[in-house]
Amino acid sequence: MRVLRAVLCCVPGALALGLLVLCAVGADRTGPAPLRAAAGPVLPAAALPVQGRALSVKAHAVPPRIVPRTEWLAGADTYHRDPIRYADRVRAVFVHHTDSPNGYDCADTPRIIRYLYAGQAGGKEWDDIGYNFLVDRCGTVYEGRAGGVDRAVVGAHTQGFNRDTAGIAAIGTFTEGTPVPRAMTDAIAAVAAWKLGLSGVDPRSTVRLVSSNSQSRFDAGTGADFLAVSGHRDGYETFCPGLALMAELPAIRERAARLQGRS
Repeated sequence: MRVLRAVLCCVPGALALGLLVLCAVGADRTGPAPLRAAAGPVLPAAALPVQGRALSVKAHAVPPRIVPRTEWLAGADTYHRDPIRYADRVRAVFVHHTDSPNGYDCADTPRIIRYLYAGQAGGKEWDDIGYNFLVDRCGTVYEGRAGGVDRAVVGAHTQGFNRDTAGIAAIGTFTEGTPVPRAMTDAIAAVAAWKLGLSGVDPRSTVRLVSSNSQSRFDAGTGADFLAVSGHRDGYETFCPGLALMAELPAIRERAARLQGRS
């Protein structure tokens, strides 16, 4: 069954909605809280016991500009939302791709996100879109799941590891050999640097997370080590975020560390 899920996750379906939602797996049924369009001031955070590299409470990055969800939700059907759930902090980010076409006009990104939302919250009856953030090929960052972009909102993006993490989805399909726009990887790095910096986490470090669901790569209750910027496939049997985007993760980690002011 795990092999079947991996194949289904990144093979486009016949319907537009199916094409756009296949790579979001592992819903934690959490609902949005009041919307927050942009991050507030970054406050000092205590360093966490993360393996690999020393942490510094001063290693904060400037929050990127984030388009609020009200912009892509305009005119869309909305769905029932369960009460939001929050973690204490974001200790890692998981990078995804949406398994959708790459040649879109960036002005059309809000419509694409609405399709994702309709497929996940409507078709799959999740409580909201699963990703915390989405990034288009022009490098624009969008607020995904509601609850506050500067808070540790528990998403529905990486089965077993939605708590203490944030999901960042690259809009497109990034299988082996597919060019990944530099504007997109820069934006992913900026989000990762900022979110991890709020907890004092070095994007190049290793963190230990505990699986909450045996449908992940690890049985429920099992601890596993992840790089602070990991791909969806590191925690779940899937091809997501595609080999091309996986190959960009080392550079994204280094870029994020520089944005935090780390050498």
